[in-house]
Amino acid sequence: MTESNQENLINSNVLDEDFSDAEHKSYKLYNFRRPDKFSKDNLRALRDIHREFSKAISLVLSGYLRMRVEIEIVSVDQLTYEEFVRSMPSPISVGVFEFEPLAGQILLGISFEVISCIVNRMLGGVGNIDSQSRELTDIEKALAKKVINIIIKSLEDSWNTIIPVTGKFISIDDNYQSIQVATAGEIVALLTFEVQISGKHFGLFSLCFPYPVLETVLGHLSTQHIFQTKGLVASNDERMKMISKINSSTVDVRVQFGTCSITLDDFLQLAEGDIIKLDNKVEDDLIVKVNDEKKFFARPGIMKNQVCVKITDVYDEMHEILRNYF
Repeated sequence: MTESNQENLINSNVLDEDFSDAEHKSYKLYNFRRPDKFSKDNLRALRDIHREFSKAISLVLSGYLRMRVEIEIVSVDQLTYEEFVRSMPSPISVGVFEFEPLAGQILLGISFEVISCIVNRMLGGVGNIDSQSRELTDIEKALAKKVINIIIKSLEDSWNTIIPVTGKFISIDDNYQSIQVATAGEIVALLTFEVQISGKHFGLFSLCFPYPVLETVLGHLSTQHIFQTKGLVASNDERMKMISKINSSTVDVRVQFGTCSITLDDFLQLAEGDIIKLDNKVEDDLIVKVNDEKKFFARPGIMKNQVCVKITDVYDEMHEILRNYF
């Protein structure tokens, strides 16, 4: 083999290797049946938004139902609408709603364990779960609609930090088979939440966002955008809205008249008319607790034949220590 031929062969091999590497790097695997339309950053942003939502709705429902409700987001996935529908149990309460100005409809699914417990509580019960799954009655659906509207409102508040939206309830159904908000092959973002009620009842609820609903706002769905918007100063309207929500909240207020130590035997023998000597003096300020936290000093009194207290000062720990010392 001549030197010229050797050189041509070497150059040919080099070109083949370069072409092979370039060809290898010029493509990536693509699943036409189930394409990834949401990036990992989009899914992380959805998780961040709804992590805040889960905290907010836990407080809202706890106050509304007067029982402890804990909600935590457990997964964020993308799958086809057909796969989503097949994975859901039946019966299940499904709320259909819109986020104007976003196009399309969103699905909120609440498992029977959760909705039956909530409805039982709304009807005056202690929040028990029906032993057997069934479709809700018309009255139960009306109560479930109230709860769904509360969830939509809280969800709207969480999304308003990203883009201004207005939630609009559309309908409620007992399964997903009769609802068609997307084509079978359309990609959806599925967010799943675990619900604990009173620490003894467990269930799930889910949010389904079809891709066309979020397509126009994908640029806002990034962890960087969420991080930047969290530092924005609230407007006067937002402040007034927050104050109005706080004003309607109920708090537990108690007045501590004093303390004492007695034996268990003396405690068991207490009867009407017995006197217990407390460690407070008549002229001492009483301590007012708000949600079991010491907040104010007060003096006792009578107003319109009712025992009452008058706030005298904001609670100060050092003041209490010095008062007990002297």
